[in-house]
Amino acid sequence: MNSAKLVLILTIGVFGILNTEMGFMGLLPLIAQEYGISVAQAGLTVSLFALGIGISAPIMPLLLSGVNRKTMMLVVLGVFLVGNIVSIFTTDFNVLLAARVIPAIFHPIYCSLAFAVAAASVAPEDAPKAVSKVFIGVSAGMVLGVPVSSYLASTFSLPIAMSFFGIVNLITFLATIFMVPSMPVTERKSYGEQLSVLKKPVLWISMIGVILMNASIFGVFSYASDYLNNVSNMSWTVISLVLFVYGLANIPGSVIGGNLLSKMPLKTAVAYPIVLGLLYVIMATLGTNPIMMAAIILVWGVLGGIGAN
Repeated sequence: MNSAKLVLILTIGVFGILNTEMGFMGLLPLIAQEYGISVAQAGLTVSLFALGIGISAPIMPLLLSGVNRKTMMLVVLGVFLVGNIVSIFTTDFNVLLAARVIPAIFHPIYCSLAFAVAAASVAPEDAPKAVSKVFIGVSAGMVLGVPVSSYLASTFSLPIAMSFFGIVNLITFLATIFMVPSMPVTERKSYGEQLSVLKKPVLWISMIGVILMNASIFGVFSYASDYLNNVSNMSWTVISLVLFVYGLANIPGSVIGGNLLSKMPLKTAVAYPIVLGLLYVIMATLGTNPIMMAAIILVWGVLGGIGAN
């Protein structure tokens, strides 16, 4: 198969997975209203999804590393698609949670496969470029997932927003069936070899740092739409636009972060949580001013992009 087409399918697939993950962050107040629960309870659709990823990420890709890659990608996409369909039609919040948690367990499998397959589909010197193209799917999921789902839910309905997630995953599922060749694993490392990397202390320090920084970004971002609506008194249309600006700001932030980390990695790693903490103090202080909040969200988006590095 043409490597460019394969990378494109993988990019759309990663977008669909990240879109399903991130899109719910803009829906929490509407989910609370739809199911007659609090926004905090609705937040379980995000926090339990993240917990599922966190638990499965070190385990699932390792356990399934010997399975045909096409087969595994279809399994993951199929699970996500079923979860999307259940989310559209269920009226039971507990069922909705199950439809979120189960796909989350499979999330790390597809993402790790997508990057590995993209790198292997081209010459070694072109591997970084292929991986960067797939990473566009990650960025697009973050940039478009929240504002588009928020707009669709507020303008039409919650099921319409959830249908958006399902359509993207369905397209990738069908493209994978008919266009992606079988990819059996020809060389497999033993579990011991793969687990040996866990002996390095720097890995654990880095993992803890990444977990805490991501929690500080996405933990707050999950409730951004509710905060902007109830504290900043923004309309849902404006909220969708502001969240879209946040996502766009991630892109230059990612570039800035890459440059900073290449020139002064230690200083950047130390300064980042301090700057982010100060921004949250400003956000809490000026949250009632919608104009100031829009500007703060822009800066926050840049910081979010830096943190993604």
